[in-house]
Amino acid sequence: MRKVHIDKVYPGATLAKAIFTAEGRILLTAGMKIKRSYIEKLRLNGISEVYIIDDETPKKVQIDDAICEETRREAQALVKKSINNYIFSEAINTEKVNELVVGIIDELLSSKEILVNMYDIKNVDDYTFAHSINVCVLSLITGVGLGYNILRLKDLGAGALLHDIGKLRVPKEILKKPSKLTPEEFEEIKKHTVYGYEILKDNKNVSMISAFIAFGHHERYDGSGYPLGLRGENIHQCARIVATADVFDALSSDRVYRKKLRPHEVVEYITSLGSHHFDPEIVKSFVKYIAIYPVGTGVRLNTGERGVVIKANKATPTRPVVQVVYDKSGERIKDPHVIDLLKERNVCIVESCELESEVY
Repeated sequence: MRKVHIDKVYPGATLAKAIFTAEGRILLTAGMKIKRSYIEKLRLNGISEVYIIDDETPKKVQIDDAICEETRREAQALVKKSINNYIFSEAINTEKVNELVVGIIDELLSSKEILVNMYDIKNVDDYTFAHSINVCVLSLITGVGLGYNILRLKDLGAGALLHDIGKLRVPKEILKKPSKLTPEEFEEIKKHTVYGYEILKDNKNVSMISAFIAFGHHERYDGSGYPLGLRGENIHQCARIVATADVFDALSSDRVYRKKLRPHEVVEYITSLGSHHFDPEIVKSFVKYIAIYPVGTGVRLNTGERGVVIKANKATPTRPVVQVVYDKSGERIKDPHVIDLLKERNVCIVESCELESEVY
């Protein structure tokens, strides 16, 4: 299977991974032949990419998430329910949140090799819910890499899942404004960190670490963040982790005001700011678990050939295993061959790309 942009999906292609709504309902099931009307339906739902099965890649290639689909859907539904309930009663079911975080931790710790393949297909409209789950998973993976014990992971996970809870007190017209915010509106947005801290610190089932995460996830290592402009070690380490995960997932997502960046572009951005905006030690641990070229990604090689990533090399993420599908002239290869870039040191990826033939 491979991931393709919605504009490149053709009628008759087979959908490889099911697509769900924010409520957990199936929008389209895996194995369906895609019709033109389905493509339009996906566009209307703000979905820009899908996984398909076609002749470009081996059918055996699987793209696994860090957590199973059932856990992700349950988490997304819980976040949505918590937010909706809070709007009416200012109550969060923190017991359920803690149970969910423990479940995610168990899945991550039982995995032989944690590697994030850019997780799910996000619907623009359910960004808030999917973003919270992704930040939670990314933060927990980083915490595992840093050697956190279970108790610290629980506090980190709960805080990451609820890091943006304070946005519920920010006026919707400001929060969802598609154009540039005025200085006054941005000041109001910035208050969500304090609001989140106030919401969580008074909840007996949430630790102060989780509350500090809500407060400090927009602080920056060089002191340029908010709300207090804290610097370096003065920012709680868990908040520094969530700050990195928060920016990573935000840049990896389509928004109404900009298109998402590709995985290697996001990693380059995060690492280039590692000694300024983010804790460099946390960044070092964080990027070890990110597939820079996720399985299913189309790539162009320095040889001029194009292919699809079929396996990541965790130790050297810039050099995955690639199945070459098109030669340097753009002609489809009759018998595609596999190159392990870890072994073929004279071959490298120059860019990610779509795989459609360039010969007309």
